Amino acid sequence: MIVRPYGDTTGDGMVQVSFTLPVPHDRRAEGAALQLAGKMGLDPAMVVHAKQMGTGFTFFVVYGRVSHLVDTDRVTVVERDFPLLAAKDVNAAVRSRLRRKLVVVGACIGTDAHTVGIDAILNIKGVAGEKGLEYYRELRVVNLGAQVPVPDLVRAAGAEKADAVLVSQVVTQRDAHLHNTREMSAAFREAFPAARRPLLVVGGPRFDEAMTGELGVDRIFGRGTTPREVASYLVHALIERKKAA
Repeated sequence: MIVRPYGDTTGDGMVQVSFTLPVPHDRRAEGAALQLAGKMGLDPAMVVHAKQMGTGFTFFVVYGRVSHLVDTDRVTVVERDFPLLAAKDVNAAVRSRLRRKLVVVGACIGTDAHTVGIDAILNIKGVAGEKGLEYYRELRVVNLGAQVPVPDLVRAAGAEKADAVLVSQVVTQRDAHLHNTREMSAAFREAFPAARRPLLVVGGPRFDEAMTGELGVDRIFGRGTTPREVASYLVHALIERKKAA
């Protein structure tokens, strides 16, 4: 199906974008914003909001029309390739197939101090009406918290005999989330033989779920992920790994 952005009327192509330019707010700055919008394909475009942000920076909101079309039949996404289980089914699968508790170690690594994401998945209170992984009787959860150095995470995973390591990354300036994830995956591959390496799972709002191979992890979860999805994936992946062993 071919679609175009919707603003005031169906298919009118109207979009709204925001950005910051390193210039003080004046008429010339607004002209620069419109020039940038034109280069982005917005025609006509108008500045609907402009505000100086500190010294020498201006934040803009620009509204305009694009002529581009999108073919939804050519959109590729990472589909969920595992069954979504209820908590009781996760517990039953762990008992019957793994025959021991499934150990999960979670953390925010590097300088990332934003624990809201990892806590939503791990803590019993959970998110969006779903209990976190601590609620699952057959899972043992170790939450290391924020700003955990990668070597400390590797040591903790080894000491706890972790089946899976969950890492949340919210800070994305200068692609910090990508650099930290690559560092983590390299460290685990150096510290563990392939057969004993924990599942490496990362999550955050700015990750591309198709980058698992490039980042060296087993799974990437994006925004809106729930504890149930993570628990279901862990059970599925570990059972599949056990079958292949």
